[in-house]
Amino acid sequence: MGISDLPAPVVRRDTAPPPDPAALEAALRERVDGEVRFDAGSRAAYSTDASNFRQTPIGVVVPHTPEAAVAAVAVAREYDAPVLSRGGGTSLAGQCANTAVVIDWSKYCTDLESVDVQARTCVVQPGIVLDELNRRLAPTGLRFGPEPATHANCTIGGMIGNNSCGATAQATGKVVDNVARLEVLLYDGTRFWCGETSEEEYAEIERHGDLRAALYRQLRALRDSCADDVRRRFPEIPRRVSGYNLDSLLPEHGFDVAGLLVGSESTLVTVLRAELKLVPVVKERSLVVLGFGDIALAADAVPQILPHEPIALEGVDHHLVHDERLKHLNPQAIAQLPEGKAFLMVQFGGETVEEADELAHRMLDGLHESEHDPEVAFLDDPAHEEQLWQVREAGLGATAHIPGHPDTWEGWEDSAVAPERLGDYLRRLHGLFEEFGYLSDAGPSLYGHFGQGCVHTRIPFDLYSAQGVADYRRFMERAADLVVEFGGSLSGEHGDGQSRGELLPRMFGEELVAAFGRLKAVFDPGDRMNPGKVVAPYGLDENLRLGADWAPDDPRDLHFRFPHDGGSFAQAANRCVGVGKCRRTDTGGGAVMCPSYQVTLEEEHSTRGRARLLFEMLDGHGDSAIRDGWRSRAVKDALDLCLACKGCKSDCPADVDMATYKAEFLSHHYAGRPWRRPRSDLSMGWLPVVAQAVVRGGLGPVVNAFTHTPPLSRLAVAVAGVADREVPRFARRSLQSWFARRDGSVAGARGTVLLWPDTFTNFFHPRVGQAAVELLEHAGWGVTMPSEPLCCGLTWISTGQLGIAERVLTRTVRRLRRHLREGGLVVGLEPSCTAVFRSDAAELFPGDRDVRRLAEQTVTLAELLTEHSPGYEPPQLPDRSARAVAQVHCHQHAVLGWEADARLLRRAGVDTERLDSGCCGLAGNFGFERGHFEVSRACAERVLLPRLREEDAGTVVLADGFSCRTQIHELDSGGHEAVHLAQLLASALPSERRDHER
Repeated sequence: MGISDLPAPVVRRDTAPPPDPAALEAALRERVDGEVRFDAGSRAAYSTDASNFRQTPIGVVVPHTPEAAVAAVAVAREYDAPVLSRGGGTSLAGQCANTAVVIDWSKYCTDLESVDVQARTCVVQPGIVLDELNRRLAPTGLRFGPEPATHANCTIGGMIGNNSCGATAQATGKVVDNVARLEVLLYDGTRFWCGETSEEEYAEIERHGDLRAALYRQLRALRDSCADDVRRRFPEIPRRVSGYNLDSLLPEHGFDVAGLLVGSESTLVTVLRAELKLVPVVKERSLVVLGFGDIALAADAVPQILPHEPIALEGVDHHLVHDERLKHLNPQAIAQLPEGKAFLMVQFGGETVEEADELAHRMLDGLHESEHDPEVAFLDDPAHEEQLWQVREAGLGATAHIPGHPDTWEGWEDSAVAPERLGDYLRRLHGLFEEFGYLSDAGPSLYGHFGQGCVHTRIPFDLYSAQGVADYRRFMERAADLVVEFGGSLSGEHGDGQSRGELLPRMFGEELVAAFGRLKAVFDPGDRMNPGKVVAPYGLDENLRLGADWAPDDPRDLHFRFPHDGGSFAQAANRCVGVGKCRRTDTGGGAVMCPSYQVTLEEEHSTRGRARLLFEMLDGHGDSAIRDGWRSRAVKDALDLCLACKGCKSDCPADVDMATYKAEFLSHHYAGRPWRRPRSDLSMGWLPVVAQAVVRGGLGPVVNAFTHTPPLSRLAVAVAGVADREVPRFARRSLQSWFARRDGSVAGARGTVLLWPDTFTNFFHPRVGQAAVELLEHAGWGVTMPSEPLCCGLTWISTGQLGIAERVLTRTVRRLRRHLREGGLVVGLEPSCTAVFRSDAAELFPGDRDVRRLAEQTVTLAELLTEHSPGYEPPQLPDRSARAVAQVHCHQHAVLGWEADARLLRRAGVDTERLDSGCCGLAGNFGFERGHFEVSRACAERVLLPRLREEDAGTVVLADGFSCRTQIHELDSGGHEAVHLAQLLASALPSERRDHER
């Protein structure tokens, strides 16, 4: 068989009639063991990835097993529907967005099917997340080597699709170097395992004379026809990811069909299973950070470092560090950087710390003897190393949406050249930025895998105007020519997709690109596998998520002013860059977002998915799946399981604040039709008024008896429209009443602070406030407290009743005005209410000077006692209380921070473990709303409740949040009753003082 016997290159079928979506959906539901979604919300959630591109899918299939995916492809084939396999959806080149049947593997197809420790291999399903795979492999002492920055949420299937690499590829290579075999499915139904193919194996395949045999004959003919071009035109650099891996078919690479298919971006086959090669876990590591005068000088030093065989060698410039400082990312790690405006992070590994350190010292000695003599920071503390590594891994999100600067975009985000040419390439690229007007004090930032010559960047393309898009195209063409001039690759990690597909002739030449088209025709002659990507691609300026014709229906009658987005809800919704950090299933490091995704594993229940729906709701291109704006039921359903925990406000690298977006949406969704609101919005939203009437009217005991006596309790929750769960008990008297009847106030040598009587402390847990008063006075502060009923408006904000929240908050600020203007501090005890003062209020009233004062002068109890009380020493806890576990409230994590609490507890002699539990699951009104209890409990069961079961009954459990204490009280089978920080510290005060104050 010769070249003339091969099929002609694939041509994109732009005129192919679309399948009947209703018939296709019905057939998929009937024949596929899985979830089939053709609803508007699902199609909107999957309409884009982390790229500049957008295409609304036909529908989404979430198979329960790989065999169910085979059935889905069979149905798609009968209806001539395109198919796209999707992993974590973080692709940067548009390969995970298409008008196709999207197969999402990440929810169910996550098994580690087998491990062969002796052979150092394992077999996995494509939906397993990399970090989860390596956690399961940990007992074997082995791991999968390549580790992209998205390792917490990228799937193995996605890594295979993109031929992913990451920092560890310095030692372990790309995914193509770490795949032994693949089980694949062609669009026509052909299914087989493939890998390296010996002559004997090839002869056995030929003997069968089936479709696989015909395919292998065509592959061999294609290889023979283009082998010389492959050897001549494929750049010999560590990071060639662009194009199909035709080099894997060469005899010197063992006619490796699996290697060929790695990096093919779902355009050739559907991967059903993968046999992976594993490497030993590096036991000990040392990290050296080198500081240089600029990023090109740092790159110049790379060839001097490589002979010392680091396991990772990353470059970071000062722009990235500056961006992270502005966004308050990784502050402790940044403080450890040496002097310089660019940095190389060089990691060595060994069996012992001493071995790793010795390798690092040899490298430093070599540098000092060369013309490269950097500033040095040497670390072998694993905690510090991890912190610094996060500086590098945060790059994608950190360089997007920088305050005060134009938005930046991917496009030319991962070019690669030979490491020895990297410095000169960066200088020329810098010049290209300057020529196109993209250069400013803010960047673009340049960083990446410098040990393999791979450069990441985000560029301030103007993707909003016709001229800006034309400039983007010209830049991409010029940059492609530049990297080819340097013998490099258009993509060194993220693949071609749509961003670089049409540029491939510049790198490979027309003959090899024609060979790519013939390869596509061998596997997928009908162009049904992820069409328009890599081969016969859409243009790099087609299907843009923004573009010159983007004209969203951007509402202006907003309650929140979105000051960080120019007052634009569309820009706020467009903050999401698709990095997928919200899809992590482990909380890790005290992270919170996104609790509902962590228990449902549904894309539309991730922060990213919800942001996509809000973006689509504004219908900027006129073809959105969501056409009913604020009234959209699809958006309402996606937001329904948002706990409004605000975890994304701090954990999302793009600063998406879904709690605020949800409140704004609900306000408009129910505008003009309040009768459509669930009763729980009224009972929970108006809780401050109800609580005030009950407690001030002396009705607490009566109401408590009613709500805790079956069947009256069931009647109570039915009337309130809330879930059937235990109702919190009202206090006999309020905190304000107790404070007003005290024997007298104590003059404060430090001055006077205003203790805020939030609804939850005031009417449910007044002992928290009483303990805080005692503690503050013991610390030398005088305490004052408003006597009239006031509220921060939290419950109205969280239920989207923003008009009322604004009126309530305005009244409160007016009452506090004098205290604030005199410079007085406001001490908050309930984290969610304190966060309203520190954050939400300023976003509702960004121009109000008194609101700004309120945000600046509101402090937590711990902040007051550590940052505003010089010389103060907290009471020392007795031995029985010297150890505690802490459930940190979501809003404290996201807005206030817990660092001051940790310092205060250490000074009080308390050994405190902060639980990596994320959200407790109650989250204010969320856990009490009907239909939410199972998700609420599942959130608590992920980490919090199992962890508490491990503790004996005497363990102190700290929880400043009323919601957290309530959830623990109701659901913890061990009977722990959580206490507030104020209660724990006040318990160590002299008993006569506490009795007197009571």
